[in-house]
Amino acid sequence: MKKSKKGRIFEIYNPIDMPLTRIYLTLFLLGVLLIPTDGLSQGHRGLGEPPLNKKLIELPAIGPDDVILVYQGFIVNYNTKWLIPNWVAYELTAEEVDGRIPRAKGFGMDMDYREKQAMREDYSNTGWDKGHMAPSADMKWSQTAMNESFYLTNICPQDRTLNGRDWHTLEKRVREWAIEYGVVWVVCGPYVLDNTYGTIGDQSVVVPDGFFKAILRKEGRKYTAIAFLLENSKKRQPIHDTVVSVDAVEALVGYDLFTNLRKHIEESVESRSNIRDWK
Repeated sequence: MKKSKKGRIFEIYNPIDMPLTRIYLTLFLLGVLLIPTDGLSQGHRGLGEPPLNKKLIELPAIGPDDVILVYQGFIVNYNTKWLIPNWVAYELTAEEVDGRIPRAKGFGMDMDYREKQAMREDYSNTGWDKGHMAPSADMKWSQTAMNESFYLTNICPQDRTLNGRDWHTLEKRVREWAIEYGVVWVVCGPYVLDNTYGTIGDQSVVVPDGFFKAILRKEGRKYTAIAFLLENSKKRQPIHDTVVSVDAVEALVGYDLFTNLRKHIEESVESRSNIRDWK
């Protein structure tokens, strides 16, 4: 992900048939700029900043109704009904892992996203952790990226034991792979099947049944991928027991991951997954 791509993208109404002066005034008051992105009517915070680069290798396929939030260090597909991400995607380099920015002090809403989102109060006294999808420890290279990783648009209700143990271990392994291979591309998020755990808070934030994480690397001309599925529970889930193919994740969550790979490469790397291929 090119780190110059800052700001957020969020859906706004389409001011059809409004007088031109009223359109400019409305956009000025909202603080956004309409930018055409393959037919999608989206707003992009920050005049003069580029629209989302939909060719980034870490991106899953994006649908016409998806709400995409672009942050400095990661991109979120936000579920406006469940109030959790559908997925987050980002590039992680060895240099970024070596960042020295301290952990941010608290969670909060993204005040530049003007639609409904989860609030801290939704998580209060629920017994569920605020689980990062894009880990804060992957954002130590920038104060802005660190702060944005604590936005609740990047958070899911997560079992406390899972968050502090096996999910945390997997996040550490991803950073180790970024150091080993120089760069990795990551997509992760929740999956909701039976909605076993219901919702939390006054706004009914959905508690996921589990989580997925898919990682892609490139050595020379060769791409290699691996994916993981973890249940949102306290039970022990060693990494080697949670390995699945990217194809299996796609079948579960309904998203086409790493869609910008050439099709023959995508089909090859996503059909298999072996932990022994990763040092």
